[in-house]
Amino acid sequence: MRAAEVKKGNVVEHDGKVWQIRDIERSSPQGRGGNVTYRFTMYSVPGAQKLDLSLRAEDDLKETELTRRAATYSYKDGDAFVFMDSEDYTQYTLDASAVGDAAGYIVDGIEGCYIQLIDDAPVALQMPQNVVLEVVDTAPEMKGATATKRPKPAKLSTGIEILVPEYITVGEKITVNTTTGEFAGRA
Repeated sequence: MRAAEVKKGNVVEHDGKVWQIRDIERSSPQGRGGNVTYRFTMYSVPGAQKLDLSLRAEDDLKETELTRRAATYSYKDGDAFVFMDSEDYTQYTLDASAVGDAAGYIVDGIEGCYIQLIDDAPVALQMPQNVVLEVVDTAPEMKGATATKRPKPAKLSTGIEILVPEYITVGEKITVNTTTGEFAGRA
């Protein structure tokens, strides 16, 4: 497929390795006749090695055959995360490097996860767009804070820290965007 057709989450082959696209930057030329370039941030599957690759819009990338299976989080086994297939109850174990930053969004009972398989071996985790997490620690609400737009740090139930509006209090459930890691509203 052409570089212009690649989307976040696609799995491609490059230099004999399999890579998952995590971020795409598009840059347009300023002058006449210039080529649009795409800068891909890719991580190896498995292994989570980072690679930045720049391609012109008409360059080709080979898409890899990948199976996606809906799964739910079961439990943590040491540093590994164990997921169970929603249809046939097969258990898939992904180590911390394969899960990456998504580990901060995994809670009991999370739905909408997909395990990505290459030749029936689990290699990556695809998270839902948004997850609901509980605020466990943040500064107290200030009087009149609803009128201001200043964010404050808040620690969530999974251990990650994000910026939230001042009116959010301890114990509240909030929605977090897993792509950007930002506050997306009250749950």
